[in-house]
This record gives sequence, C-alpha cells and structure tokens, in this order.
Amino acid sequence: MTAAAGVISLFLLYLAVMHRTRRITWLQRLADYAGEKLHRPGWVALPLVMFISTILTAFFGFIWDVSLHIGRGRDEGPLANPAHYFILVGLFFLFIAGALAIILPRDEKPGPAAIKITRTWYAPTGGLLIAGSGLYALIGFPLDDIWHRMFGQDVTLWGPTHLMLIGGAGLSLVGVLLLEHEGRVAMASTAVTTAATAGEPDGDTKADPAQAVDSRKRSIITWFMRSSAFGGLVIGLSVFQIEYDFGVEQFRLVFQPLLMTAAGAFALIAARLMVGRGSALFAVAFAAVIREITALIVGPVLGEPHSVFALYLGMAVVVEIMGLTTIVRRRLLFGAVTGVAVGTVGLYLESVWVDAVFLYPWPNSMWVEALATCIPAGLVVGLTAGLFAQALSGDGLPRPAVRRSIVVAMVLVLGGSVANGLMIDVPQGANATVSLIDAPREDGFRMVTATVSISSSDLVSDDPEWVSILSWQGAGDSLHGLVVDNLERTGPGEYRSTRAMPVDGTWKTFLRIQDGRTMAGAPIFMAADEGIGAEEVPATTEFTRELQYETKLLQRERSFDHPAWLFTAACLVVLACSLALIWSLSWGAARISLATPGNTATKGTKERSRV
Repeated sequence: MTAAAGVISLFLLYLAVMHRTRRITWLQRLADYAGEKLHRPGWVALPLVMFISTILTAFFGFIWDVSLHIGRGRDEGPLANPAHYFILVGLFFLFIAGALAIILPRDEKPGPAAIKITRTWYAPTGGLLIAGSGLYALIGFPLDDIWHRMFGQDVTLWGPTHLMLIGGAGLSLVGVLLLEHEGRVAMASTAVTTAATAGEPDGDTKADPAQAVDSRKRSIITWFMRSSAFGGLVIGLSVFQIEYDFGVEQFRLVFQPLLMTAAGAFALIAARLMVGRGSALFAVAFAAVIREITALIVGPVLGEPHSVFALYLGMAVVVEIMGLTTIVRRRLLFGAVTGVAVGTVGLYLESVWVDAVFLYPWPNSMWVEALATCIPAGLVVGLTAGLFAQALSGDGLPRPAVRRSIVVAMVLVLGGSVANGLMIDVPQGANATVSLIDAPREDGFRMVTATVSISSSDLVSDDPEWVSILSWQGAGDSLHGLVVDNLERTGPGEYRSTRAMPVDGTWKTFLRIQDGRTMAGAPIFMAADEGIGAEEVPATTEFTRELQYETKLLQRERSFDHPAWLFTAACLVVLACSLALIWSLSWGAARISLATPGNTATKGTKERSRV
C-alpha cells in the first residue's frame, strides 16, 4: 500500500504539472463539461462528481467491512478483507477529489478565500479541507496496522484508528459544502463583473422567458445538490452508530441517542438554515435510500449480517416545524432552541422507530441519563450548526471570542458526554449459572436454548438495557454469522431464551448484561483459536461462570499485555489528530466567511437563495 500511495502521489504531481503548464487540455475540458452540467466552476464541479462516486464506494466498503468482522471475525491480514479494497479506493479518490480542486484553478483566483500557493496559483479553501480530510483518513490505515501489532485485534468500530478512517471520510462532507459555497460565490462575483462591464452595475436585466426558465432550472438543481450534500452529511455523521445498527454494540446503550442527537442536530439544522424549507426532510430521505440500498447489497445479496439504521425522520420534522417560526431569521438562536428540541421531542419520535426495528429498544430507565446528555449536546451542536450556517450566509460572523467559545463548548460537552458513557461498573464476585437444552441443528451447527440464573438477584433491575445472548463470528447459510436473543425474564435474576443459539464451529456465544453503568458478560461457548493461543470454552449442559469485563469477551483477540501509559499515549495522539481536523474545518468556515464580501452576490445574481 505504501508503494501504491507513492505511485498515486507521483501521478497527481505529474497531472498537476502537465495541467498547469498547459501541456494537457483534457482535464480542463472535462472540468468545463462538469461545470456546465452542474452550473458551477469546473474546479468545483469535477471534484464534486468524483467525490460523490468515491464516497459511495468507501461507504459500501465500510458497511461490508463491519458486517464481515461481525459475521466472520478478524482479518488474516491488512489486505485479506475484500471490503478493504473498496475503502482504500474510496479514500484514495477522496483525497484526489480534493487535490483536483487545488490543481484545476489555472487562470483565476477561485474565490476571495482562496489560499496562495505560488505567485500565480491559488487553491480554494474547501479543496484543501477535502484533501486534508482524505489524508487524515488514509493515515488511519497504516496507523491501524501498527495499532494492531501493538495492542492486538480490537474487533470494534470504535477502535481509535478506526475512528480516524470513518471520521475523516464523514467530516469531509463539511469541506464539500464549503467548496460548493466558494463556487457559488465565485460565480456570483463573475456575474456582477460581467453585468458591470455591460453597463448594468446592479446586475438587474429584463430577462426573457427562456432566461427565466433557465434560472428556475438552476435554482432547482442547486436545491437538490445542496440538500443531497446534507443527506450525505447525515450518513457521514451517523456511521459512528454502526455497531448499534447491527446489534453488536460494545459500549453502553446511552451512546446511541447521544450520537443520533449530535448527528441530527448538526446536519438537519444546518440544512434548514442554508438550503431552505423541506431540505431537512429531503436530506433524511436521501440518506435512508442510500443506507437501505447498501444494507440490501451487503445483507441479502452478499449474505452477510443485515443492518438497520436510524431514520432521523422525527428530528427532521421537528427542525422543519421550528423553521416555520420567526426565530429562523436568527441563526444562532434557532440553532440553540432547535437543537434542544431535537434532543428531546425529536429523540422521543426517533425512539418509536428504534423500538420497532432495532434489536435493543431503549428502556424507560435509560431516559433520565439520555436526556441529561442529549439536551446539552443538542444545545451546543445546534449552536455550532447555526454558526456554520451564518458563516456561509453572507451576514458575517459573531466576534471571535463568541464563535470560538461555541466550538470549544461543543467539543467539551460532547467530550464530557462520551466520558460519561465510558464509565462502567463490572460486578465483583457475581456469576451466572446457565443450563442448556439441545434444539434442532441449523446449518449443521449444534443449537441450544438456555435458562440463566444470576447469583445476585438484585444485580439487574426490572428494566435493564439488555440481558441477552450474542452469537457472532460464525457462519451458515441462514444464520449469516450473527444471532442475538433478548432473554425473557422469569423471576428475580432469572431468564430464559426465546430462540435457539449456535454453540459449536467457529461461533462465539456469551451472555451479556447491561443495566445502567453495569456491563458484564460470561462465556457460553468460545471456539478454540490457535492464532491467539486461546482454548475452547465448551458449552456443557450446565455450568457456572463468573461475570467479567465484557470487552475481554467481545475483543478476544485484543492484547492487554502492555503498559497502561502506552495505550493512553496512543489514544491521545489520535485525539490530537482528530481535534486538529475539527480545528481545520472551523478555520476554513471562518476564513471563507470573513473573506467573502457581504455584497458579493447582488440581488440580480443571488441564485434565488431564498428557496
């Protein structure tokens, strides 16, 4: 992969030199053609077309990769997983899309916020941010390999280097929105200059009917483009929840409403403020179509575990209703108030869908803690969305101290909410007694039902997040490597199966308990694994096993034989890189806003921005 990255880098350098010295013309013709179709400058249109295709490729590879790990376990090597090729190709072309936006501007300064590279070469800020996001994600691949060599295989989406991969790709949508805005500003400036040259300083002309039709067509195309971009942002920000979508969450359930609130508040509030009425609803519809197509391909078509996903429909409805009020004219206030509404009313509406389709519905006992984290998260994320919309509105930004305080508050509140979610208790001295009854074999595997008795009857309340049995990383034509059974409570500390579970072959089957901050598990059957020197844990007819730290069961291949400071230092390095990415995107939005004159788009060339 290092060799491949080197070849691609050399090709990009060659392409840049040949294009900028005018030794090739096909790249400019291709950009001009894309610009004509999308009604944007070529240095915006061509990267956008490439970005759309590449991000869909990477997203498909990502969902497929997660399902493969859930259904089959760890990879035999960095390139042994076929889904990794889709991810790599997608991330490489994500970086290339940003690089093209930097390379293409040749005889022009691409907007007032462009960054000077040489005396005659200016690059759009959005292009640099897209390339930076792609580079950040690509760096996650070699770091991931190093991470696994140091700490073993952490088969979880939330491994720090895994978060770099998905975070870079997801947040690149912010760079795309900034690049598209730079393109609109550049076109407006060109239109003003053209009108002034023609003796029409204010840009007003008596357009003929054909021009009016063309203007309406462009407005519609712009609305759909921007609404779709926010739909992509919904997808990008929701990928952090994928383990919950498959039903193999390895962290507390309270994280799910928090993540949904943060993603929905930012993407949908910004969409409503920046695009207009109906855009939030269109964004969630667009996201749902893409997610369902991907889920169908990975699940029924490829035969891997199937995922469900959050609709965000309830949150979109809340945002659209709030958009009918007068506070929509005050972006920061609208963001704050609507963010709180998203984290309360919108979250309740989403819980109806979660209870209907997800493997783990939200218990009533979780709502107090969920609201305690989601309300402040909705507030600060909504404020940040309002700030982002105001930055690109042409109305200017608040004072530096105000805008920096908003972004810092968002980081601190989300960080504190995450820290709260990571606080877990493992019961000491508690154990579970399990009795197994054989059921008819399925896909050739031994299947059993279970009755479970927990030694401390008061360890689990009447309304826990879950008491379940999980079987994963197996195989089979009908089981698809994943079976989850939420146990039925029969008495204090006593439970029984509602379906049969596999307990041989390569399956890993164990009891899971989460109640508030209590998280623990006990193995029922664990296949022998020569690769890590682990012996089989047999599924005998009856046994008593200690409840233990669940991560050691879920991430069996992970190594805990290392100094604590080394793991902490590695996590801090990844955190520093992530904060640098957030800072870069914030800096880019502020730069574009401050560099764009408030009167750049005159009333005759605003592209009907009040759609």
